[in-house]
Amino acid sequence: MDAQKELDTRGLNCPLPILKAKKALAEMGSGEVLKVLATDPGSVRDFQAFAKQTGNELLEQTRAGDEFVHFLRRR
Repeated sequence: MDAQKELDTRGLNCPLPILKAKKALAEMGSGEVLKVLATDPGSVRDFQAFAKQTGNELLEQTRAGDEFVHFLRRR
């Protein structure tokens, strides 16, 4: 999936991946996609809740080994 911005939060634990994603999304235009790389297993649930609370669209979540990839579209 194509993303306009990529954010590497590997090695960071909750709530830092969410806080960094929130800041990155604030700097993006409506409809743009953010790709977030994370290693925190809790990030899967955290990004689902974040999308619900903020109205941003969670497009996809994948896992490759110990890494989680989240794609969010800014509302």
